[in-house]
Amino acid sequence: MFLKKKSKSPLNHEDRADGVEPSIIIMHYTGMETMLAARERLSDPESKVSAHYLVDTDGTLYDLVPEDKRAWHAGLSYWHGETDINSCSIGIEIVNPGHEFGYKPFPSAQMQTVMELGRAIKTRHDIKYVLGHSDIAPERKKDPGELFPWEWLAGQGVGMWPRPMAEDIKMAEEIACNDYQVERLFTQLGYNPMAAYMDVLTAFHRHYAPEKFEKGEEEKADMETVIRLVALIRQSGETPAF
Repeated sequence: MFLKKKSKSPLNHEDRADGVEPSIIIMHYTGMETMLAARERLSDPESKVSAHYLVDTDGTLYDLVPEDKRAWHAGLSYWHGETDINSCSIGIEIVNPGHEFGYKPFPSAQMQTVMELGRAIKTRHDIKYVLGHSDIAPERKKDPGELFPWEWLAGQGVGMWPRPMAEDIKMAEEIACNDYQVERLFTQLGYNPMAAYMDVLTAFHRHYAPEKFEKGEEEKADMETVIRLVALIRQSGETPAF
């Protein structure tokens, strides 16, 4: 079980717009060299950056902002037509130096806390999506990155992972594997239709096909990309439109 510590930080949040209830969990990495530096920045009202929770590498959980308040973690972002992501989400910052300071795998103790926290949040709110910062801001952000264990987390009941069925593969084969058709599917899944296509494609692969980074194919849309897109849309309760 994770160790939870209350923050003694001054006010670094505000009311959610129109009293909206959170329906999204956003995963971030801190992208800073130390946990202390990250905690200080997330607790400083002058930085205009905050999150509801901070998870250290050893699994320690810091409670920074009440869940009923609007933290400042998403910035300029979009998902499924929503642009005020801060108002409808809960932000979890996960200690990791990130791509700028030596990106590395997330320790098991840390991920255990992230998983338990995600499950607990789901008992308190009607969570529809569990996303990365790069999903909602693909042109600006890379976190939590291609090393984040999304598949494992989804297997623990936090988030969604593509589980293609025969019908998904058949439907994917009927879709022309070109940028136009793939972009339409990205939009249906929730990505910003105004974002650069290549940024969205890369963000999708960071989350749902991280093995492409090992192969240097993160900017290549292929049949496997389409199959996973179709499966995710079906798992979301929709019918892929093409």
